Amino acid sequence: MSNSYCDCKRSCTWLAVAASLLIGIVTFVLRFTATITVTPAFLWVLLGTAVVYLLVSPISVYFARSAGGRGCVCPAVTTLIWGILGTILTAVILLGISFAATSIIGAIITGLLLAFFTLIVTSVACIIKCIAGCSEDND
Repeated sequence: MSNSYCDCKRSCTWLAVAASLLIGIVTFVLRFTATITVTPAFLWVLLGTAVVYLLVSPISVYFARSAGGRGCVCPAVTTLIWGILGTILTAVILLGISFAATSIIGAIITGLLLAFFTLIVTSVACIIKCIAGCSEDND
């Protein structure tokens, strides 16, 4: 893909990153205090969702760009790819290694997992906002 259309100055990706960091920190605290637990079924669902996004996103971005999508699709796609790869990596780590309920390493990885998954969801929202033509509004 050419970067010639990646010239959008306003993008909601900074908001997506901020929201995912907030969710990751809250998840870390809740997991470290053993308020929440992460089951293997939940990990498999997140892993499967990330893999589906990995397969579908290049096709949908291609059609969005060819249908007149603006340049702000590019930063959102970059954050989407980071979210997908991070979700896959952290889900595989958590599936492969079992951590104690109050393990600090397990809490960090769980916080990262939900931060990356939130990054996927918010990046998709940014892509939809860009395709809909709402990027010129005051963010």
